[in-house]
Amino acid sequence: MSVRNLVKSIQDIMRKDAGVDGDAQRISQLCWMFFLKIIDDQDQQLELLDSAYKSPIPKKYQWRAWAADPEGITGEALLAFVNDELFPGLKNLSTAGASAERRRVVRDLFEDAYNYMKSGQLMRQVINKIQQVDFNNLTERQHFGDIYEQLLADLQSAGNAGEYYTPRAVTAFMVDRIDPKPGETLFDPACGTGGFLTCAIRHMRDRYVKKLKDEEKMQAGLRAVEKKPLPHMLCVTNMLLHGVEDPSFVRHDNTLARPYISYAAADRVDVVLTNPPFGGKEEDGIESNFPNHFQTRETADLFLALIIRLLKPSGRAAVVLPDGTLFGEGVKTRLKEHLLEECNLHTIVRLPNSVFRPYASIGTNLLFFEKGSPTKEIWFYEHRVPEGQKAYSMTKPIRVEHLAPCVKWWGGETRKGRKETDVAWKVSADEVKARGYNLDFKNPHTVADDHGDPAELLAKLDAAEQETAAIRDQLKAILAEALLR
Repeated sequence: MSVRNLVKSIQDIMRKDAGVDGDAQRISQLCWMFFLKIIDDQDQQLELLDSAYKSPIPKKYQWRAWAADPEGITGEALLAFVNDELFPGLKNLSTAGASAERRRVVRDLFEDAYNYMKSGQLMRQVINKIQQVDFNNLTERQHFGDIYEQLLADLQSAGNAGEYYTPRAVTAFMVDRIDPKPGETLFDPACGTGGFLTCAIRHMRDRYVKKLKDEEKMQAGLRAVEKKPLPHMLCVTNMLLHGVEDPSFVRHDNTLARPYISYAAADRVDVVLTNPPFGGKEEDGIESNFPNHFQTRETADLFLALIIRLLKPSGRAAVVLPDGTLFGEGVKTRLKEHLLEECNLHTIVRLPNSVFRPYASIGTNLLFFEKGSPTKEIWFYEHRVPEGQKAYSMTKPIRVEHLAPCVKWWGGETRKGRKETDVAWKVSADEVKARGYNLDFKNPHTVADDHGDPAELLAKLDAAEQETAAIRDQLKAILAEALLR
């Protein structure tokens, strides 16, 4: 059975279970099961390579001990073991001594995990299907990784869970333009399900990883934080699927909860790639971690302030931000002034409202900047929905090839030879300052629709209103006459 068909068959089994309701719960349920199988396969391989290696998971909770035998425990006995022994045992793992970081990964993942399944028989069927996948087989793991990415894409239709997923065409484009390399530290302060991390890993392996030392340098440079439990669980599993040996760099925490001033030189990074949450408000007190002039409860603004601080001199970033950041005032104005003074904001790619549908339908932008020198000019590029298509949708999402014209226009690593086109234009930093740091520049090459002479339009409107009034009076007269009869 192919991996795709196997995953589909697992989902079909889970749909029969009365406890699993919707895509978000189904994917969460699959995630902790995949995680235990993947880490057990890894452990068995590490045990063969190193006789001193010891699994971070106690023997009775290892996949091989309770799940691998297709004729093993099932029904009520299986449910009782999972709910009363497995979950409590893994939630309370000690993080002291050898393999502490690997145990912390397991404990943090299970801290907020939940077993939704109510049928032990159906759970056994799912376990037996998962057992068929050998995650030590590189080809099988890579294929399964692609299927897992599709499962994450399904989150877009899973209510609020959709906020955790950035379209892979967007992440791939941003990673390609930033071009991270092994040896650089790469940070996503709000990593969701790990889309930027997986794209960056693929990018570096395709271009720069030629030997084991390159792979080690690449993995050593990864940094990530995720606040919410479900995407944190999905991200950690995603890292394992993409061949990351130690996913402990994915911390379950709130990046904004640490005081802004406490981020020192040792915390600086070479690359930031992120789609921070926007449209929401941070919990009370979080804003007090920031200087007075940056204090706000708008999450995206706080992340932007922190990203500027976290970049090393010559560090570079690509960030997804909403239209509101571009035209907003108050704290937003001070942030944009700070951004233009501290960094070279060289490119803003303006995306149509439909890119993040269905869970968000607001205008978004990709901001590309480098720290170390002030902004002199900003290039804007307006990405348009392909011809013949009114908007992006679940059935017709944005694809990598849709962004190819922007890549061609970009001008390579040095951004040389850029030209103004019907979708590209530039503005000077002085123009931005003169507008009170309003970055909401519309495409000057777009011809406004000709709606006619305003005086004529007003005259027609007046005539139409008079005609409407006359008809209304006629109707009143007819109704009055009918009532008298």
